[in-house]
Amino acid sequence: MRSLTDMLALSPWTRELAPAQMERVRSTIVVREFESGAYVCRKDERANVWIGVIDGLVKLTCIAHSGKSVTLAGITAGSWFGEGSVLKGELRMYDVVALRGSQIAFMPEATFRWLLDTSLAFNRFLIMQLNERLGQFIGMVEHDRLLEPDARVARSLAALFNPFLYPGSELRIQISQEELGYLAGVSRQRVNQALHVLEKAGLVKVDYSLITILDLNGLRSFDA
Repeated sequence: MRSLTDMLALSPWTRELAPAQMERVRSTIVVREFESGAYVCRKDERANVWIGVIDGLVKLTCIAHSGKSVTLAGITAGSWFGEGSVLKGELRMYDVVALRGSQIAFMPEATFRWLLDTSLAFNRFLIMQLNERLGQFIGMVEHDRLLEPDARVARSLAALFNPFLYPGSELRIQISQEELGYLAGVSRQRVNQALHVLEKAGLVKVDYSLITILDLNGLRSFDA
């Protein structure tokens, strides 16, 4: 299991921080653990923390009054998210739910804004982070409207290996078919069918709750 120290070492924005800056960052971050299915934070809460996934897997999700839900993104270990809401000082626009037991880091808004004021590297990181996340969401809209389920599973899986959004990721991930179904917006049974198709195409190797990526570019462009 990764620790907060491991996660900070992987985070690109920490690499140019002075020791005193790193100490302030580390000392103000609060770490909490969440069981599978637990809410890490809820829609309409004030976004006064920047959130990082030290270990585990969470989803960003919205639920309509009708009960219909949509998953906006899956966030794997090593990733930070929610900077847009903190920057704008708005209420959070989605629920964050743990898909498995997860260890979460919460950076207070005061520390986040202090880094904005004192670290050029942090500002550069945020510009890149926001750009990558925007590209991810544009891709999701395209995939949802244009692609068939097999391709949606392929693209959802590939999205978990963006090297900027998910630093330190190996080309394999422990994820259940149910978890992947949440991210792709399809049933667990449909994920199972899609993984057989992707495995037959030589793009992935599927074991119990473990998927190894054999051809990441092929996953990103898969359109069957």
